[in-house]
Amino acid sequence: MTDKIDLLVEIGTEELPPKALKKLSDAFTDGIVTGFQAAGLAADEVIAYAAPRRLAVWLKDIPAQQADQPIEKRGPAVQAAFDKEGHPSKAAQGFAASCGVEFSQLQRLETDKGAWLVFRQTQAGQKTAALFPAIVKQSLDNLPIPKRMRWGDGEAEFVRPVHWIVMLANEQVIEAEILGIKTGHESRGHRFHAPASIRIRQPADYAVQLGEAYVIARFEARREMISQRVQELATELGGHAIMPESLLDEVAALVEWPVPIAGRFEEKFLAVPQEALIHTMQGDQKYFGLTDANGKLMPNFITISNIESKDPSKVSEGNERVIRPRFSDAAFFWEQDKKQSLASRRDSLKTVVFQQQLGSLYDKSTRVAALADYMAQQLNADTQLAIRAAELGKCDLITNMVFEFTDLQGTMGRYYAQHDGEPAEVAQAMEEQYLPRFAGDALPTTQTGRILALAERIDTLAGIFAIGQKPTGTKDPFGLRRSALGVLRILIEQQLPLDLAELLEQAALNLSLQLGQKPDMQEALEYILERLRAYYQEQGIGAELVEAVAVLKPTQPLDFDRRIKAVAAFRQLTAAESLAAANKRISNILKKVETPLPAEVDASLLKENAEQALAESLQAQQAEVLPLFAAGDYKQALLSLAHLREPVDNFFTEVMVMADDQALRNNRLALLNQLRGLFLRVADLSVL
Repeated sequence: MTDKIDLLVEIGTEELPPKALKKLSDAFTDGIVTGFQAAGLAADEVIAYAAPRRLAVWLKDIPAQQADQPIEKRGPAVQAAFDKEGHPSKAAQGFAASCGVEFSQLQRLETDKGAWLVFRQTQAGQKTAALFPAIVKQSLDNLPIPKRMRWGDGEAEFVRPVHWIVMLANEQVIEAEILGIKTGHESRGHRFHAPASIRIRQPADYAVQLGEAYVIARFEARREMISQRVQELATELGGHAIMPESLLDEVAALVEWPVPIAGRFEEKFLAVPQEALIHTMQGDQKYFGLTDANGKLMPNFITISNIESKDPSKVSEGNERVIRPRFSDAAFFWEQDKKQSLASRRDSLKTVVFQQQLGSLYDKSTRVAALADYMAQQLNADTQLAIRAAELGKCDLITNMVFEFTDLQGTMGRYYAQHDGEPAEVAQAMEEQYLPRFAGDALPTTQTGRILALAERIDTLAGIFAIGQKPTGTKDPFGLRRSALGVLRILIEQQLPLDLAELLEQAALNLSLQLGQKPDMQEALEYILERLRAYYQEQGIGAELVEAVAVLKPTQPLDFDRRIKAVAAFRQLTAAESLAAANKRISNILKKVETPLPAEVDASLLKENAEQALAESLQAQQAEVLPLFAAGDYKQALLSLAHLREPVDNFFTEVMVMADDQALRNNRLALLNQLRGLFLRVADLSVL
């Protein structure tokens, strides 16, 4: 049995960037694991540690040494290895010298292509501990750090100054110098509760020893502790803690020893929209707000301290003192903004540039209103609501509250619209226009919200492509990829039968007033449709299935999706493989036909029983599936066409398609062309 050891490395630093801590830890760990994999080594278990002042990795039970590696180097052919006198040639002697051996130590390798000189050797595996420093250095060099810094008078660079490095193989220090620091046993505990050095005994003791020094080293353990303790304290206060994943991650990256502390604020602030208060607590102070059983914000919050205070009430008072002026600002903005309606602010949008060539936010809102009107007509929705929502959609951007808290755009628009007495659906659309904001986010729930969300994105996509600023591999300043995916999600998942080509054409007409001519939208259309590949890939749908539909170039995403689902269902049938192969065969045959084929099949020229049977089956299936095509029921249409498997198989078994008689040949080709045409009403199965 191979001897195994435990390895530990800890990089001790000044406080690491909290939003990057988990990413740095994952990359550091992956780099070490990858480095050992390249050396043919793997630990039974790898445990990562990440805290504000440290990144560490414990490799548990990794082989103590690499396996011996057989080495074989091929030299010149045997016939070129000797001169006329039978002495080793210069080529053979040179090969032996390059291998560091005498000619007599070379061996002979027999192959199908002749005999060759060969040098064989067994290279002893290196000690794993000896490989560790170089692997750690390589992993550190490859970390995703946008900007590295230097400290002191050294040349080392890292995201933050490094003050100590622990590197152990079991109980022994692996001596090395990394980032200008000599490795050792010495770590550090909590900056305030246990600032003295800690001598780490062995990797298995690392987390325990740090825990005794007031440091929860594992990020996940610390995060879970915060979540559990915050919720317990929230329950004691009679509420439920608001704990978004991103806030939990950030707070876990800010503290080594999490201690929850409750605080309060004046109930008068609850008159301010709760999203503004929550945003202030989470964004500025990293506080956890509390809601009651009805989801209403309570005048309480919970903070996570990094110390066990002798007088927690003092810490709580300090937290309350910090949040009070920020809430006062929010309350002031709220009261001031309500004095002016959203509608009265619209003219002010003329002073806010959306994009130099595309005009102001006022210009954009006018275009969006026209596009929303068009969509509402297409969907038999309320055009007045759609137009009103579009006209007011960007008016909250020039309020005090949104100027101060930009993330509240749309949300504050909803509140201000409600205050102004706008229709409920218009107010809701103010917020829903921004949905979805990210992958997996919620979609608009109202028809007006859907229309406004689509119109906003379509206008932006059309406009940016019209002025030639399409996204590149690295730059997408207007978020067009996200916008395109949002358009597709709304159209598909909310079952809206709108055609992208028509929407972009309408957007182009609106843009022509701004640009002086109607821009071509083909590139924008292709860009949006190309995002369908990513959309379906996330759902686990194969690229070949998407391609089978995409080759037909449907421009209505809902229709595209119905075809995708139809082909996916078809592929589960026993007839699918045979019919897909037949479609591919027919496609290849028809590609070689250079003369026009008859539009109809001549029944009098159907000589073989198999071709007569196929023609009859095809005629019967046509009558059944054409109404299904008209209704967009592609799934049922393909299920019906699956019945053609047997007559198609028999046709190819018994009928010579490329008959010598031209009339017979063309008639059979016309029959196959009709068959393929039916399947092409859904997708190109030959791609599968």
